Amino acid sequence: MRVLVLSLLLILSYSCKTETTKPPVKAPIRGLIANKAMVVSARAEASKIGKEIMLKGGNAFDAMVATEMALAVAYPYAGNLGGGGFMVYRMANGDIGALDYREKAPLAASKDMYLDENGDPIPEKSQLGSLAVGVPGTIAGIFEVHEKFGTLPIKELLSPVVDLAKKGFVVTEKQEKRFQHYKDLFLKVNTDTIPILRGYTANDTLKNEALASTLERIIENGKDEFYKGETAKKLVAFIRNHGGIITMNDLKKYKAKWRKPVEFKYKDLKVISMSPPSSGGICLAQIMKMIEPHDLTSFGHNSLKTIQVITEAERRAYADRSFYLGDPDFVKIPIDTLIDNSYLKGRMDSFSFDKATLSSEIDYGQIPGYESEETTHYSIVDSFGNAISVTTTLNGAYGSKLYVDELGFFLNNEMDDFSAKPGTPNMFGLIGAEANAIAPEKRMLSSMTPTIVEKNDKFWMSVGTPGGSTIITSVLQTILNVEEFEMTMQEAVNAPRFHHQWLPDVVVFEPNSFDKTLLQQLQSKGYNINEEESRIIGKVDGILALPDGTLEGGADKRGDDTADGF
Repeated sequence: MRVLVLSLLLILSYSCKTETTKPPVKAPIRGLIANKAMVVSARAEASKIGKEIMLKGGNAFDAMVATEMALAVAYPYAGNLGGGGFMVYRMANGDIGALDYREKAPLAASKDMYLDENGDPIPEKSQLGSLAVGVPGTIAGIFEVHEKFGTLPIKELLSPVVDLAKKGFVVTEKQEKRFQHYKDLFLKVNTDTIPILRGYTANDTLKNEALASTLERIIENGKDEFYKGETAKKLVAFIRNHGGIITMNDLKKYKAKWRKPVEFKYKDLKVISMSPPSSGGICLAQIMKMIEPHDLTSFGHNSLKTIQVITEAERRAYADRSFYLGDPDFVKIPIDTLIDNSYLKGRMDSFSFDKATLSSEIDYGQIPGYESEETTHYSIVDSFGNAISVTTTLNGAYGSKLYVDELGFFLNNEMDDFSAKPGTPNMFGLIGAEANAIAPEKRMLSSMTPTIVEKNDKFWMSVGTPGGSTIITSVLQTILNVEEFEMTMQEAVNAPRFHHQWLPDVVVFEPNSFDKTLLQQLQSKGYNINEEESRIIGKVDGILALPDGTLEGGADKRGDDTADGF
């Protein structure tokens, strides 16, 4: 009897264990949590300086000025004085707006300036050296922001950046690799070696006295120092000595421009993104509206159906981008029609889950009557409730590779973002048409997509990324990861991404991140897959407002990106 009872107890004990044993629940991965204010950027030094400005009582716009310039010091890969960018903002009272400080074509630029005698593009001319340089807008941009919204003196905002340039920043392993990777191009474009080629390796400190002096003159003399003063004269002389066409008149005439952002609804979200000459907001609106009728949540994150729907919407949006979008000061852009629900429903009529739509079968949409990989992004939210989203760039890595040694910064190669010849791809494989043809003082089309999202009429997210033509799709997937798949901000940023841009007709996947069976299923439906040669798809930096009123920063693990806050 005792043996029987013991046996029964053992059986019951075992069955209880098997019934109650569940797979461990994965704890959510969260980024930095802050109570009042936060900066997320590509470098710890820049995020820290931006945070400290807000600790002094400055607002998000004050922090923007300091963060932007700190990135120019510590992240010369894309941070800049010699480039440009876009800002989208949302005030604490709900007012929104956008600033365009994108570069412009010089007055002496011409439509065919990069074509050979046969009328074919010479890519190197628009990508390397002085002829690739557009008129820089960054300094005009930060002063425009400061004049409209700033509360602290420029000296107080930029002095910490001057100190950073003088004391130097610590070179990371990723930076060391980039220095070496572009070494030959640096030597090809510059007549002498430049500071970052003087044998700097990871953990070394890199100082920039020349840039510190330039910033000190800007503190003293304001925006005019860069566009009319000693710095302007040195910059123009340098560019002209290297065969470029930018003049003092080009600099004097440059102005940043306030724009109306693109606004649209996606389910219970209101999305506020950048308007032309950025293609970001329009393309993001098109893609999100085309996928909205589909239940992505039930399909599952990065599932076969989810990837199909997003890819097909991307295909159609990028086809429209290639034809309709350019500088709105030069071309008429049918924005309302392009993001109209009925137009977009028609664009998706040819979509089927059974097989891929070939890009050769997709043209731009018929309307009645009618980009860079090496960018950088930062998001800021202040303790007053203001939020900004900023993307800035030199276009390619270190821009034109042309370094103004006396002034301490690289110059952009944004002229490559024009359509040198309509129908011919640029360095990111993007096709352009007449709307984006080169013209004097015209701003080149961009993919930059600084974005702010509201939920229930309150600030919910600030997000953006570098990544050239992949910027739009990276921002898209990050928003969807939080909204549709209930990820934290950090999880949404970390999640593997994919990309399609109409032409070339290839879906690019981050390597070793997607199930092989899934990729085979896509191939069987006619999708061309590129995983082996895939580059990093975006480096997203975002801030999410949590239900309890705190902020979560998502800093992309693919870079040296860092969140800082208080």
